[in-house]
Amino acid sequence: MSDPVGPEDNDTRSPAKAARPSLWLTALSLTAFVVLIGLGVWQVERRAWRLALIDRVEQRVHAPAQPIPSPATWPAVSAANDEYRHVSVSGRFLHDRETLVQAVTEEGPGYWVLTPLKRSDGITILINRGFVPSERREPSTRQAGNPDGTVEITGLLRITEPKGGFLRDNVPQHNRWYSRDVTAIAAARDLRNVAPFFVDADAGSQSAGGPIGGLTVIRFPNNHLIYALTWFALALLLAGRLFVTFRGGLFRRKIALNGFVHEPAGGLDGPARRTGSDAGTIVEST
Repeated sequence: MSDPVGPEDNDTRSPAKAARPSLWLTALSLTAFVVLIGLGVWQVERRAWRLALIDRVEQRVHAPAQPIPSPATWPAVSAANDEYRHVSVSGRFLHDRETLVQAVTEEGPGYWVLTPLKRSDGITILINRGFVPSERREPSTRQAGNPDGTVEITGLLRITEPKGGFLRDNVPQHNRWYSRDVTAIAAARDLRNVAPFFVDADAGSQSAGGPIGGLTVIRFPNNHLIYALTWFALALLLAGRLFVTFRGGLFRRKIALNGFVHEPAGGLDGPARRTGSDAGTIVEST
Protein backbone atom coordinates (compact mmCIF):
# COMPACT_ATOMS: atom_id res chain seq x y z
CA MET A 1 0.00 0.00 0.00
CA SER A 2 1.41 3.39 -0.96
CA ASP A 3 1.83 6.03 1.66
CA PRO A 4 -0.82 8.75 1.61
CA VAL A 5 0.20 12.27 0.87
CA GLY A 6 0.48 14.04 4.15
CA PRO A 7 0.53 17.68 5.13
CA GLU A 8 4.31 17.69 5.09
CA ASP A 9 4.32 16.95 1.33
CA ASN A 10 2.03 19.91 0.64
CA ASP A 11 4.19 22.16 2.76
CA THR A 12 7.29 21.24 0.77
CA ARG A 13 5.60 22.02 -2.56
CA SER A 14 4.00 25.38 -1.80
CA PRO A 15 7.30 27.25 -1.19
CA ALA A 16 8.52 26.26 -4.65
CA LYS A 17 5.48 27.87 -6.22
CA ALA A 18 5.65 30.91 -3.97
CA ALA A 19 9.35 31.39 -4.69
CA ARG A 20 8.80 31.53 -8.45
CA PRO A 21 8.26 35.21 -9.54
CA SER A 22 5.21 35.74 -11.72
CA LEU A 23 5.77 36.29 -15.43
CA TRP A 24 4.08 39.68 -15.59
CA LEU A 25 6.05 41.01 -12.62
CA THR A 26 9.30 39.83 -14.17
CA ALA A 27 8.44 41.44 -17.51
CA LEU A 28 7.45 44.68 -15.79
CA SER A 29 10.70 44.78 -13.81
CA LEU A 30 12.84 44.15 -16.88
CA THR A 31 10.95 46.85 -18.79
CA ALA A 32 11.49 49.31 -15.94
CA PHE A 33 15.20 48.47 -15.91
CA VAL A 34 15.52 49.17 -19.65
CA VAL A 35 13.58 52.44 -19.29
CA LEU A 36 15.78 53.62 -16.40
CA ILE A 37 18.95 52.88 -18.36
CA GLY A 38 17.49 54.72 -21.36
CA LEU A 39 16.68 57.76 -19.23
CA GLY A 40 20.20 57.78 -17.84
CA VAL A 41 21.75 57.65 -21.32
CA TRP A 42 19.39 60.41 -22.48
CA GLN A 43 20.51 62.67 -19.64
CA VAL A 44 24.16 62.03 -20.51
CA GLU A 45 23.41 63.10 -24.09
CA ARG A 46 21.49 66.16 -22.85
CA ARG A 47 24.45 67.13 -20.68
CA ALA A 48 26.80 66.99 -23.69
CA TRP A 49 24.35 69.12 -25.69
CA ARG A 50 24.02 71.65 -22.86
CA LEU A 51 27.79 71.99 -22.42
CA ALA A 52 28.18 72.56 -26.17
CA LEU A 53 25.45 75.22 -26.03
CA ILE A 54 27.12 77.02 -23.13
CA ASP A 55 30.41 77.01 -25.00
CA ARG A 56 28.79 78.47 -28.14
CA VAL A 57 27.03 81.20 -26.17
CA GLU A 58 30.25 82.15 -24.39
CA GLN A 59 31.96 82.54 -27.74
CA ARG A 60 29.13 84.69 -29.09
CA VAL A 61 28.93 86.98 -26.07
CA HIS A 62 32.66 87.73 -26.04
CA ALA A 63 33.13 88.02 -29.80
CA PRO A 64 33.56 91.47 -31.39
CA ALA A 65 30.26 93.18 -32.20
CA GLN A 66 28.94 92.46 -35.69
CA PRO A 67 26.13 94.16 -37.67
CA ILE A 68 22.69 92.75 -37.02
CA PRO A 69 21.43 90.16 -39.53
CA SER A 70 20.20 91.61 -42.81
CA PRO A 71 16.48 91.44 -43.67
CA ALA A 72 17.16 88.69 -46.23
CA THR A 73 18.36 86.37 -43.42
CA TRP A 74 15.61 87.15 -40.91
CA PRO A 75 13.56 84.01 -41.66
CA ALA A 76 16.59 81.88 -40.71
CA VAL A 77 17.31 83.67 -37.41
CA SER A 78 16.85 81.23 -34.52
CA ALA A 79 17.71 80.81 -30.87
CA ALA A 80 20.08 77.92 -31.63
CA ASN A 81 22.09 79.83 -34.22
CA ASP A 82 21.83 83.49 -33.25
CA GLU A 83 20.69 84.21 -29.70
CA TYR A 84 23.21 86.16 -27.58
CA ARG A 85 25.25 87.23 -30.59
CA HIS A 86 27.19 90.41 -29.91
CA VAL A 87 25.77 92.89 -32.43
CA SER A 88 25.75 96.59 -33.22
CA VAL A 89 23.21 98.85 -34.90
CA SER A 90 22.84 102.59 -35.43
CA GLY A 91 19.78 104.75 -35.92
CA ARG A 92 17.42 107.17 -34.24
CA PHE A 93 15.26 106.32 -31.23
CA LEU A 94 11.49 106.75 -31.45
CA HIS A 95 11.03 107.62 -27.79
CA ASP A 96 7.33 108.38 -28.17
CA ARG A 97 6.70 104.69 -29.00
CA GLU A 98 8.54 103.03 -26.16
CA THR A 99 7.05 100.03 -24.34
CA LEU A 100 7.51 99.09 -20.71
CA VAL A 101 7.74 95.38 -19.90
CA GLN A 102 7.52 94.24 -16.29
CA ALA A 103 10.78 92.84 -14.95
CA VAL A 104 12.58 91.82 -11.78
CA THR A 105 16.35 92.28 -11.84
CA GLU A 106 19.24 92.57 -9.41
CA GLU A 107 18.16 96.21 -9.11
CA GLY A 108 14.73 95.15 -7.87
CA PRO A 109 11.26 95.20 -9.49
CA GLY A 110 10.53 97.57 -12.33
CA TYR A 111 10.43 97.62 -16.11
CA TRP A 112 12.47 96.99 -19.23
CA VAL A 113 12.32 99.97 -21.57
CA LEU A 114 11.89 98.80 -25.16
CA THR A 115 12.36 101.62 -27.63
CA PRO A 116 12.19 101.33 -31.43
CA LEU A 117 15.39 102.31 -33.23
CA LYS A 118 14.84 103.36 -36.84
CA ARG A 119 17.74 102.99 -39.22
CA SER A 120 18.37 105.25 -42.21
CA ASP A 121 17.16 102.48 -44.56
CA GLY A 122 13.75 102.35 -42.85
CA ILE A 123 14.40 99.16 -40.89
CA THR A 124 13.23 99.27 -37.25
CA ILE A 125 14.79 97.26 -34.40
CA LEU A 126 13.38 97.07 -30.90
CA ILE A 127 16.10 97.96 -28.40
CA ASN A 128 15.85 96.91 -24.79
CA ARG A 129 17.62 100.00 -23.47
CA GLY A 130 17.69 98.59 -19.95
CA PHE A 131 15.93 98.68 -16.62
CA VAL A 132 14.09 101.43 -14.75
CA PRO A 133 12.54 101.10 -11.27
CA SER A 134 8.82 101.57 -10.78
CA GLU A 135 9.19 105.18 -9.63
CA ARG A 136 10.71 106.05 -13.02
CA ARG A 137 7.98 104.44 -15.07
CA GLU A 138 6.77 107.70 -16.54
CA PRO A 139 8.89 109.01 -19.45
CA SER A 140 8.77 112.52 -17.96
CA THR A 141 11.01 111.33 -15.08
CA ARG A 142 13.87 110.40 -17.46
CA GLN A 143 13.70 112.82 -20.34
CA ALA A 144 17.34 113.75 -19.84
CA GLY A 145 18.36 110.16 -20.58
CA ASN A 146 16.64 110.04 -23.97
CA PRO A 147 19.22 110.94 -26.63
CA ASP A 148 18.20 112.69 -29.85
CA GLY A 149 19.78 112.16 -33.22
CA THR A 150 21.69 109.14 -34.44
CA VAL A 151 23.09 106.75 -31.82
CA GLU A 152 25.04 103.51 -32.05
CA ILE A 153 23.94 100.64 -29.87
CA THR A 154 25.87 97.50 -29.07
CA GLY A 155 24.40 94.58 -27.23
CA LEU A 156 23.14 91.02 -27.45
CA LEU A 157 20.67 89.75 -30.03
CA ARG A 158 17.64 88.21 -28.33
CA ILE A 159 14.79 86.12 -29.71
CA THR A 160 11.22 87.36 -29.40
CA GLU A 161 9.20 86.19 -26.39
CA PRO A 162 5.66 85.63 -27.67
CA LYS A 163 2.38 85.55 -25.76
CA GLY A 164 3.56 86.60 -22.30
CA GLY A 165 5.32 85.57 -19.14
CA PHE A 166 4.75 82.72 -16.69
CA LEU A 167 1.00 82.50 -16.02
CA ARG A 168 0.60 86.03 -17.41
CA ASP A 169 -0.53 86.92 -20.90
CA ASN A 170 0.32 90.24 -22.47
CA VAL A 171 -2.65 92.60 -22.66
CA PRO A 172 -1.76 95.09 -25.44
CA GLN A 173 -5.11 96.91 -25.30
CA HIS A 174 -4.41 97.83 -21.68
CA ASN A 175 -0.68 98.37 -22.27
CA ARG A 176 0.30 95.59 -19.87
CA TRP A 177 3.35 93.65 -20.99
CA TYR A 178 5.02 90.71 -19.29
CA SER A 179 7.29 89.55 -22.11
CA ARG A 180 9.17 91.10 -24.98
CA ASP A 181 6.88 89.96 -27.79
CA VAL A 182 8.28 91.77 -30.83
CA THR A 183 5.35 91.10 -33.13
CA ALA A 184 2.71 92.18 -30.63
CA ILE A 185 4.63 95.30 -29.58
CA ALA A 186 5.20 96.30 -33.21
CA ALA A 187 1.48 95.95 -33.92
CA ALA A 188 0.51 97.91 -30.80
CA ARG A 189 2.93 100.74 -31.64
CA ASP A 190 2.13 100.77 -35.37
CA LEU A 191 5.70 99.97 -36.41
CA ARG A 192 6.71 98.87 -39.92
CA ASN A 193 9.66 96.83 -41.26
CA VAL A 194 10.48 95.54 -37.78
CA ALA A 195 13.18 92.94 -37.22
CA PRO A 196 11.81 89.69 -35.67
CA PHE A 197 14.23 89.97 -32.76
CA PHE A 198 15.33 92.63 -30.28
CA VAL A 199 18.66 93.77 -28.88
CA ASP A 200 19.61 93.95 -25.21
CA ALA A 201 21.75 97.09 -25.01
CA ASP A 202 24.95 96.68 -23.02
CA ALA A 203 26.17 99.01 -20.27
CA GLY A 204 28.33 100.97 -22.72
CA SER A 205 25.24 102.03 -24.68
CA GLN A 206 23.37 103.64 -21.79
CA SER A 207 23.15 107.40 -21.43
CA ALA A 208 23.28 109.43 -18.24
CA GLY A 209 19.86 109.46 -16.63
CA GLY A 210 18.57 106.72 -18.92
CA PRO A 211 17.70 103.07 -18.28
CA ILE A 212 20.37 100.78 -16.79
CA GLY A 213 21.76 98.59 -19.55
CA GLY A 214 23.93 95.50 -19.42
CA LEU A 215 21.67 93.51 -17.10
CA THR A 216 21.15 90.53 -19.39
CA VAL A 217 21.22 87.34 -17.35
CA ILE A 218 22.74 84.37 -19.17
CA ARG A 219 22.06 81.23 -17.20
CA PHE A 220 21.73 77.68 -18.43
CA PRO A 221 20.89 75.23 -15.61
CA ASN A 222 22.94 72.07 -16.04
CA ASN A 223 21.71 69.36 -13.68
CA HIS A 224 21.83 66.57 -16.24
CA LEU A 225 24.70 64.73 -14.54
CA ILE A 226 22.72 64.49 -11.29
CA TYR A 227 19.67 63.27 -13.19
CA ALA A 228 21.75 60.67 -15.06
CA LEU A 229 23.30 59.34 -11.86
CA THR A 230 19.85 59.14 -10.28
CA TRP A 231 18.41 57.06 -13.14
CA PHE A 232 21.45 54.77 -13.23
CA ALA A 233 21.30 54.30 -9.44
CA LEU A 234 17.62 53.33 -9.63
CA ALA A 235 18.41 50.87 -12.42
CA LEU A 236 21.20 49.36 -10.31
CA LEU A 237 18.90 48.97 -7.31
CA LEU A 238 16.27 47.31 -9.46
CA ALA A 239 18.86 44.97 -10.97
CA GLY A 240 20.05 44.03 -7.48
CA ARG A 241 16.50 43.32 -6.40
CA LEU A 242 15.92 41.11 -9.44
CA PHE A 243 19.15 39.23 -8.77
CA VAL A 244 18.24 38.57 -5.14
CA THR A 245 14.71 37.49 -6.10
CA PHE A 246 15.76 35.03 -8.78
CA ARG A 247 18.76 33.67 -6.87
CA GLY A 248 16.69 33.21 -3.73
CA GLY A 249 13.91 31.58 -5.72
CA LEU A 250 16.25 29.02 -7.24
CA PHE A 251 17.71 28.19 -3.82
CA ARG A 252 14.29 27.73 -2.24
CA ARG A 253 13.05 25.59 -5.12
CA LYS A 254 16.02 23.26 -4.68
CA ILE A 255 15.22 22.87 -0.97
CA ALA A 256 11.54 22.32 -1.72
CA LEU A 257 12.21 19.66 -4.31
CA ASN A 258 14.48 17.73 -1.94
CA GLY A 259 12.14 18.00 1.01
CA PHE A 260 14.18 17.51 4.20
CA VAL A 261 17.96 17.58 3.91
CA HIS A 262 19.28 15.17 6.50
CA GLU A 263 22.86 15.34 7.63
CA PRO A 264 23.25 12.41 10.04
CA ALA A 265 26.09 12.47 12.54
CA GLY A 266 26.93 8.85 11.83
CA GLY A 267 27.44 9.22 8.09
CA LEU A 268 25.27 8.33 5.13
CA ASP A 269 24.29 4.95 6.63
CA GLY A 270 22.65 6.53 9.65
CA PRO A 271 18.88 6.41 10.17
CA ALA A 272 16.89 9.06 8.38
CA ARG A 273 15.16 10.23 11.58
CA ARG A 274 17.54 9.34 14.38
CA THR A 275 16.88 11.03 17.68
CA GLY A 276 18.89 11.33 20.80
CA SER A 277 22.40 12.62 21.49
CA ASP A 278 23.78 11.43 18.15
CA ALA A 279 20.98 12.81 16.00
CA GLY A 280 22.01 14.58 12.80
CA THR A 281 20.99 18.07 11.66
CA ILE A 282 17.59 18.25 10.01
CA VAL A 283 17.08 21.19 7.64
CA GLU A 284 13.42 21.73 6.84
CA SER A 285 12.23 23.71 3.86
CA THR A 286 10.46 26.94 4.77
